[in-house]
Amino acid sequence: MTRARIVGFSGNISRPSKTLAFVDHIVQEIGRRNGLPAKSWDVEDLGPSLATARRASALDEPAQAILQAVTEADLLVIGSPTYKGSYTGLFKHFFDLLDPAALRGKPVLLTATGGGDRHALIVEHQLRPLFGFFEAFALPTAIYATDRDFDNGVPISEPLLRRVAQAVGEAETVLASRAPLAVAAE
Repeated sequence: MTRARIVGFSGNISRPSKTLAFVDHIVQEIGRRNGLPAKSWDVEDLGPSLATARRASALDEPAQAILQAVTEADLLVIGSPTYKGSYTGLFKHFFDLLDPAALRGKPVLLTATGGGDRHALIVEHQLRPLFGFFEAFALPTAIYATDRDFDNGVPISEPLLRRVAQAVGEAETVLASRAPLAVAAE
């Protein structure tokens, strides 16, 4: 099996998931435009072992495989629904299980969804600092989408689609550079 080089991960715990569909829309677009394997998962895919895990080794095999796909990806597309101004708790718990150096230099496209404009800064005030802690390379364009940007889970808003195109372009530039982004271990 070929490993997914473009990986999406969503903080949603229910299906159907607008956030997962949005993340996967972006992941598949990047993969298609660059001829790269692409796959998305969400918290729901991690199963029950996530809630009790205190370290990555305590995850069951399917959850460990997702964690490995996230850490080995060439590019991540991350998304979370917004709950009270932040990402979901189980989303954060998943990333708490990673070694702090696991995402060093990894390009990450940040996304979030919410019910309205009130939470638009989640990508800048919550997600960007989280991935900054990991020393990941957060792409300049982050994307926040509201319910009105979708029709039956499909992004339809022209301003949203323009922002997605801008972020996908940034991702393509990073992928095309083929320059090592990882910082050498100290």
